[in-house]
Amino acid sequence: MVAFLGILMALTAFLVLPPSSASAETSDDEQEVTDFYFAGVITFDDEPVEGVVMEIEGNGFKGETETDADGKWRLYVPEKDKYTLTVDEKTLPDGVIVDASLLPEGTQPIAGTTASFEVEFGLTGTKIMNLFLGEGQRITVSFIDQLLSRLVGGLNFGLLLALASMGAALIYGTTRLSNFAHAEMVTWGGLVALVTTTFWHLPLWAGIVAAVVGGGLFGWALDAGIWRPLRRRGLGVVQLMIVSIGLSLALRYAFQYLIGGDTRQLPGASPAPIQFGPISLSYIDMIGMGVSIVVILGVAFFLTRTRIGKATRAISDNPQLAAASGIDVDKVVRYVWILSGTLAAISGILWAYFRPGVKWDMGAQMLLLIFAAITLGGLGTAFGALVGSLIVGIAVEVSTLWIPSDLKYASALVVLIVILLVRPQGLLGRRERLG
Repeated sequence: MVAFLGILMALTAFLVLPPSSASAETSDDEQEVTDFYFAGVITFDDEPVEGVVMEIEGNGFKGETETDADGKWRLYVPEKDKYTLTVDEKTLPDGVIVDASLLPEGTQPIAGTTASFEVEFGLTGTKIMNLFLGEGQRITVSFIDQLLSRLVGGLNFGLLLALASMGAALIYGTTRLSNFAHAEMVTWGGLVALVTTTFWHLPLWAGIVAAVVGGGLFGWALDAGIWRPLRRRGLGVVQLMIVSIGLSLALRYAFQYLIGGDTRQLPGASPAPIQFGPISLSYIDMIGMGVSIVVILGVAFFLTRTRIGKATRAISDNPQLAAASGIDVDKVVRYVWILSGTLAAISGILWAYFRPGVKWDMGAQMLLLIFAAITLGGLGTAFGALVGSLIVGIAVEVSTLWIPSDLKYASALVVLIVILLVRPQGLLGRRERLG
């Protein structure tokens, strides 16, 4: 009787077992079958090519398969996202490469290779990628050439990051506020440029001017409407920081409500790159780097040669002494917020072209890097933020030579930890007595 009851209970458990607890379905080549996959056929001279290894990587996922006797392949992925698809050229016939002129519409090879492509889904969960082989010479890039290319890319990223970081550093230096809403000030710049050019169909130069002016007005409005009243009420820095976190979330989702969750492109995004030896730069990259350098030099002149700039530095050093010396602290702080909003807006436009695209949370994607650059260079100093941003930008891009691109932003935080263990006050910060 006991044995019968045991068999009955086991049978009942089996019958009521939910489908989700069953083992996941796998394909013939041991891939986990999902609702999302890339597939296609590889042919050469209208004949299928068997045994070509296909690899896919992105969003922390890696997978591979190989073509069958009919040249067909299929790669399953866990979710709809952007991935890097690579054809293992060692498995191709001798003297044969992927014919870039016959790639599917909207697909471009990654610079420096003939066999790696950025791919993403359309409206459905499947993407067909038929690839055609042709005779040609395979492109290989030496480590030194890759290093030079990454260094220039890191310098480009570091310069646009510096614009946002210098503004946030000036705010911290004059108010001791770690402004988490600074990310939304960056997003605001790209958002105004997008609305002006794409929605209102005005020229790009008008969108840039509107974004820069709008950034300054946004900084002024935040200080006049929120931060100055809170300072006058005597709130502490921790309370102000918590307010900035709430403000960041409110602004972020307000932006999502206005433009939706899609990524939208500014006019002229993703132009064809220009080769300078191993270095690949588009004309937008070169313009962006030039603009960043000019703006940074302008900020340096403002801080070192103008009365308000010198007052800003005095307040950063000792706000009580600056006030006792007759400096109007509230007035200087107001100018700092306007300058910070302007720098953040310029950075937002450049970030929209670097990513590329404007998205409702684009500023939040670089917020931790902004704080890392400020801390690395030395809290409260704009020039320290500049140095920290360049280090972070170069570290982020160069690290992709050894680690997956999905982890590249973590490398900047590793550099931050290592340097702070050696020099806790940051590279250009001053050691302070505690207690």
